[in-house]
Amino acid sequence: MEKIAVIAGAGPAGLTAAYELLQSSGIRPIVFEADIQVGGISKTINYHGNRMDIGGHRFFSKSDWVMQWWQNILPVSAEDLERFPETRLQYQGQQRDFRPNGAGAQDSERVMLIRSRLSRIYYRRKFFDYPLKLSLKTLSNLGALYTLSVGLSYVAARAFKRNPEATLEDFLINRFGDKLYRTFFKDYTEKVWGVPCSAISAEWGAQRIKGLSITKAVLHALSKPFQSKDTAQKNTETSLIERFLYPKYGPGQMWEVVTEKIQHQGGEVHLQQRVVGVQHDGARIVSVEIEDAHGVRRLQPCDYFLSTLPIKQLTEFLKPADPEVARIAAALPYRDFITVGLLVKRMRPSGDNQQNTNGMPPDNWIYIQEPDVKLGRLQVFNNWSPALVADPNTIWLGLEYFCDEGDALWRMNNDAFLKFAADELAKIGLIDHADVLDGTVVRVPKAYPAYFGEYRQIHHVRNFLDSFTNLFPIGRNGMHRYNNQDHSMLAAKAAVDSMMTGNTDKQALWSINSEEDYHESK
Repeated sequence: MEKIAVIAGAGPAGLTAAYELLQSSGIRPIVFEADIQVGGISKTINYHGNRMDIGGHRFFSKSDWVMQWWQNILPVSAEDLERFPETRLQYQGQQRDFRPNGAGAQDSERVMLIRSRLSRIYYRRKFFDYPLKLSLKTLSNLGALYTLSVGLSYVAARAFKRNPEATLEDFLINRFGDKLYRTFFKDYTEKVWGVPCSAISAEWGAQRIKGLSITKAVLHALSKPFQSKDTAQKNTETSLIERFLYPKYGPGQMWEVVTEKIQHQGGEVHLQQRVVGVQHDGARIVSVEIEDAHGVRRLQPCDYFLSTLPIKQLTEFLKPADPEVARIAAALPYRDFITVGLLVKRMRPSGDNQQNTNGMPPDNWIYIQEPDVKLGRLQVFNNWSPALVADPNTIWLGLEYFCDEGDALWRMNNDAFLKFAADELAKIGLIDHADVLDGTVVRVPKAYPAYFGEYRQIHHVRNFLDSFTNLFPIGRNGMHRYNNQDHSMLAAKAAVDSMMTGNTDKQALWSINSEEDYHESK
């Protein structure tokens, strides 16, 4: 008798699990997605032919399995292979050239591009390299005395390390010194999370920054002339990688093609259908309740349940007998996210000689460190892929704001938010109002599982979820872990492997993104 795996959510975790089940088992996946499109936070939004990448997704991983998986879905552009013949990927210690998969002519629309990474900090109305470089430009921007104080602060931090590292503030000061932390990390991080760095667990730094420090940044800069052009970059700290792969039409293209393959192979992916309940018989999930776009509900029996639902929601559905587990899950914190897509004719020159003639900077994204605006980060979609922009004579920007669902930013109507965002970009000298052509606003609830508050007690909730033998929480919200898409894919693979072997121990699942080797930082 055929077994059924119900999968809640058609993001990277859910779709990877569905695809892998079809390759290696007789278990049929049925995916239910509440949104009108697949991809989760990795979807691509199309606004009048201009495509938005929510949050910015570099396709890079130190996992060979993930890198090969992506290329099996979307091969690397033959044109980019000719432009970058020295680029190669390492699989299990062996170097191989990128090659399009399959015979015959390559579909030029369904490809990955090889992209160069550039991200900088905008502070004091000036651009700073990220990671910071000890260059004449940095010295000029900061001033010699300020730079000296940064150096002395770093020496002091190394001599008198904070031990133990209980908070993110401890973590950052130990690696960068108090002065540099307050200049380039504190304000931006607190914009993202809405709480002081002293209230955030050091675990967030361990997962998002990991081994990066001033020492490693300097050594990377000194060794750069001697580095190979290996896209795998396995010996490079992830925050320092300089090349990555990227689907021609944004990250959502990857997951749209995966969905096609799942459906072609007999799996099911249903849009605008959400999981609204979970039924269990003792330690086994037996069915899930589904609600469609018209409010009609039905039960879907299952042999396995893979959930990317927020942990707090899944726990509520399962009705734990222990009120403490229910309380902790309900109080788990999140940070919400708003992206404003802003189409402009040109940007204002800033004296940066890397800019194009229309003032467009060369960055993929820019960290906005200015304390007098709420804007957190600025994406330049043209530099991710030219195909994201309908008119190459325009500049398509993504202005990123971090907020809490229901606060003043979240409640602001779209027209007011567009004006507010354009005002902020003009205030810090990057555009003129007269050059704004169009725009749109996208809100993403629960974009960032947070590492403060009741998060410190999350192990009680994990133990409760692990007591269900055929339940596998995967994905960023499903695990309440700040995963990138490669982590989510690896978690999906671990879940499928457990299903194939009958292993009910979830340790392999929870160990994903707990080691430095798998980190992929934005």
